[in-house]
Amino acid sequence: MRLPGMSQPFLLAPIAECPPGPPGAQVRLAVLGARGVGKSAMIVRFLTKRFIGDYEPNTGNLYSRLVHLDGDHVAVQIQDTPGCIQVQEDCVQVLDSLSRCVKWAEGFLLVYSITDYSSYQSVQPLYQHIRKVHPDARTPIIIVGNKADLLHARQVQTKEGLQLADELGSLFLEISTSEDSQGVCDVFQYLCKEVSKLQLAGSTDRRRSSIIPRPKSPNMQDLKRRFKQALSSKVK
Repeated sequence: MRLPGMSQPFLLAPIAECPPGPPGAQVRLAVLGARGVGKSAMIVRFLTKRFIGDYEPNTGNLYSRLVHLDGDHVAVQIQDTPGCIQVQEDCVQVLDSLSRCVKWAEGFLLVYSITDYSSYQSVQPLYQHIRKVHPDARTPIIIVGNKADLLHARQVQTKEGLQLADELGSLFLEISTSEDSQGVCDVFQYLCKEVSKLQLAGSTDRRRSSIIPRPKSPNMQDLKRRFKQALSSKVK
């Protein structure tokens, strides 16, 4: 499944920190993947349109920004995560360290590098971990093959990314964070929209469940019939 094309531009507001708001006021996203796949670069590219190639290994930075989406201001919080996923090691134990982040987020980007096959292998256990925490199939998860400009070093073919996404029932696309700012914006834009839809559906469900059904109006014909029956029984 490929990411649907985006026709509308995604406008970024100034990147001042967004003040905290009431529950539901923020779109909470998490970017997960192995070390060195370009998670931090993707986030910074989205928020500032600048590309920075080298980053110190992060311990989990949280970015909070106000963006314009379809004419509305949306507070977007993006959790960057440490690249500590190693499929060959005790993967379950490593994933447990990310559980708090997974529980917090409402939408997910699972990123691998097309130049690193082991990072591709980490996507499926990450996906399965998310689904354990968020069993609702509507929770949006997008698989991203990053560094698509490095074709000479490719280790993961496009068809492999598509096949994995189809097996997991997820969306997929390849991007180059260094060369394609719009592609990065498109994937975050789409994820924000999907989370917003889910929030709206959830609030609608809660309103419906809180409504007390009104008692049905009495049937006047039935009342008249019963009244006549009562009178006739008294006459007898």
